[in-house]
Formats: sequence, structure tokens, C-alpha cells
Amino acid sequence: MINIIAAVAKNRVIGNDGHIPWHIPEDMAYFKNLTTGNIIIMGRKTYEEIGKPLSNRFHIIISHTKIFSGDNLLTVNSLGQAITFAKNFASNQEIFLCGGQAVYTQGLQYAKRIYLTEINKNYQGNIFFPEFDSQKFKLIKQIQGKTSGIKFCIYDKI
Repeated sequence: MINIIAAVAKNRVIGNDGHIPWHIPEDMAYFKNLTTGNIIIMGRKTYEEIGKPLSNRFHIIISHTKIFSGDNLLTVNSLGQAITFAKNFASNQEIFLCGGQAVYTQGLQYAKRIYLTEINKNYQGNIFFPEFDSQKFKLIKQIQGKTSGIKFCIYDKI
């Protein structure tokens, strides 16, 4: 299954000049729990912000300007290529689209599920999570986080 996973501020901000504008350990643990043992797809800038491959995950990086290589790491030119490779590579693994904005925007057409950590606070930023059609995705589960002002929401494509 192809999933989108993101944390988003109340004003839809997901980043500011290439950085996540918050540090929420509970959300980081949620991300790790869901993505470990699976395939993660992200854009070059998102990967560069992380700075290294995350353990126990296969990474597919989308870039037109750089090539990243190493154990559990592949570079491709487009989201379509990334998804094709991931589907052929993964027999029983989930595929997670992990950002940035362009990957999320393009990924909405492929995603069957969205794991969205909603942060009830506005942040300054210049990178945003795209609006998605509530006629196409239905909220199926919502869990209040232990951290004040966050909730973990799961939306499935209808």
C-alpha cells in the first residue's frame, strides 16, 4: 500500500527554509514505528535535511541534481519511477511518501492512506502540506497525542 506520512501545523506548514519548525519526540517515534522495515520515498531536500539514511528502511530519493547511493539507498528522477521501483522491490512492505511538498502534492493521486500528525498551532514557514479532497479521503481514526496540541489522524481513500 502507498501511504503519505506527514506532520502538519494548523496553518498547513510542514517546513521553513528546508527545516521542520518544531521538535516533537512523540511524532518522531510515531514516524519511526510506522516506517521501520518499510520503504520510504522522499525528495532530495527532505533527505538532505535528515542528513543520512534512517535505520531499517529502504530509501528512494527523488532528485534531478544529485545521486545518493549506499546501503538501502537509491536515487531516481521522478515519483513515478520511485513508486514503480518500490512496488517491484517490495512484496510485503508498505511504501511511505515522506515529503517534501512536491512529493506530497503528486503523491495524493497514488496514496491509499494518509497518516497525518495534526499540530494545533500555527508555525512560520514556506513549505506547506497540500489541501486534499475530503470527498476522496475519509478520516477513519484519530488518536489524541500525549504531547499537548497534537493528534494522530489516519485518512483512507474512499
